[in-house]
Amino acid sequence: MQTVSEIDDLSPGGGSLMIAWQLKGKRVLLVGGGEVGASRIGHLLRADAHITLLSPKKGLIPTTKDYIAKYPQRITYYDRSFTGPAELHKMDLVLTAIDSPAASREIADLCRQAKIPVNAADIPELCDFYFGAQIRDGPLQIMISSNGNGPRISALIKERVQASLGGYEGLALSKIGKLRAELKERVPDIGGAVGRKRMKWMSKICNDWPLIDFTLLDDAMIHKLLDEGWEKNRVPTFEEVCEKPKPSVVQATSSSTSGELSKTSRSNFLIPIANFLAGAVFMAAVMLARRR
Repeated sequence: MQTVSEIDDLSPGGGSLMIAWQLKGKRVLLVGGGEVGASRIGHLLRADAHITLLSPKKGLIPTTKDYIAKYPQRITYYDRSFTGPAELHKMDLVLTAIDSPAASREIADLCRQAKIPVNAADIPELCDFYFGAQIRDGPLQIMISSNGNGPRISALIKERVQASLGGYEGLALSKIGKLRAELKERVPDIGGAVGRKRMKWMSKICNDWPLIDFTLLDDAMIHKLLDEGWEKNRVPTFEEVCEKPKPSVVQATSSSTSGELSKTSRSNFLIPIANFLAGAVFMAAVMLARRR
């Protein structure tokens, strides 16, 4: 629970609420099929959204055409520009990726009247939400947002964050998710004392085990971990539940979805957050000063 002093120390407004928006099965209207539009399609497909794309064929780049051809069940394409309010019918989200600020403003105004969240590419004041520089590795998703102020700086900070990762975090998170699901199946209570105990036990094991050790979890290990850990109200060591040798960073990354091997030692699998943020902020300040 926050103390009064912690609340008083919060910086003033002007930021955004960072959330992970679930779009599975949602209808998203995308206006524009150029480079920005193609980037938006990639994000939406990974979020399992249903996409309605409006763009004259002459405005489609090859990547967008490939998406349309490859995902006909996920993308409904119309060879036309935005025609009016009827286009918004049953839409949950609207994105514009066109070169006309006037057309984007018209679409954004219509969305607000219909109470539909909208993002207008490169026009921050029209946006209800922003896209940012993203890092994805399986279930791991990290977004760096400049709140519409400096997308390039966000991209530079992303590079620093990505360089600090070992390449196995997504795989480890997948295994942790499976452990959590098995525990919830064993103890399905929501809230109350049991729910708090379950959360505390999961937090304890995540704190006590090095992240890389989770990459070796299999069904047998998960069951043993729950039997020896949850049922006995303790956190077993890795050696107690696994007869396999501890994984090295290279072993873990070779089976991870990131596709890149890291030679970082296990004890340094993450560069301290303060270090890379401090460097990123310094770099951002220097670049902004030069631009002025």
